[in-house]
Amino acid sequence: MNEPEQTSPESDPRSDADSKDSPDVAATPAAGGGDPVAEGPVTEPTVIFENDEFMVLNKPSGWHSVRGKGDARGEQSVEAWLRKHDPETEHLPEAGLIHRLDRGTSGCLMVAKTLEASEILQEELRDGRIEKRYLAVVKGRLRTKGQFVLHFASRYRGSKKMRVSEEGHHTVRGRCRWWRRDDLFPGRGYQAVEVDLMGAGRRHQVRSGMAFIGYPLVGDQLYGGPEHGRIMLHAWAVMIEKRRIEAPIPFGFGEMPDD
Repeated sequence: MNEPEQTSPESDPRSDADSKDSPDVAATPAAGGGDPVAEGPVTEPTVIFENDEFMVLNKPSGWHSVRGKGDARGEQSVEAWLRKHDPETEHLPEAGLIHRLDRGTSGCLMVAKTLEASEILQEELRDGRIEKRYLAVVKGRLRTKGQFVLHFASRYRGSKKMRVSEEGHHTVRGRCRWWRRDDLFPGRGYQAVEVDLMGAGRRHQVRSGMAFIGYPLVGDQLYGGPEHGRIMLHAWAVMIEKRRIEAPIPFGFGEMPDD
């Protein structure tokens, strides 16, 4: 399989650049500077930004975004948590969730507080006016920076895995650009990367796209990644309405066991 061209950087939002020193950054600085890091494991959603129209939650890894069959098995979902903690969400589809994160992904999850805000934010997400930035740990060593433009489609109805190809219809096209994060060192043979998901995004776009170009995410065995306690993907920041809102890097994120 030929790797798509990786160059320097120049759908449905419910699938899945201000300065970092801006006063609108909603995050707790790490001791000694650098990116904010959680002081301990996040065990339930926490509000990291809120105004009259929307809020941004920090979703823990292991939580579903929306209610489903997992609720009957005792699995936790952000939608159920929202409905329990805020009765006003009862009249909002999916309790106001603007998009979804996979169960294993942690980080920024946007929630509208009104129907009007929900419609506006979903339109902004589709149009690419809301930026989403991820941190990931992959197997292998990447060049300094690059990007991919690929096509993502379900293999069949209900499939857990996406089919990725270089050619396809523009309606299933997804684009990401990435930068190597050498300040985060997960260990020999692994690489931390910062990923900019450009546009609304496709289901599993970061996970399946990075695997397609030869760098599967740690913990993402569905796409060929090495086993780990969680998928190493964190929705680190959203840029919305001239604000950059960050979810602290999870405690222990990227740490790999010694060989």
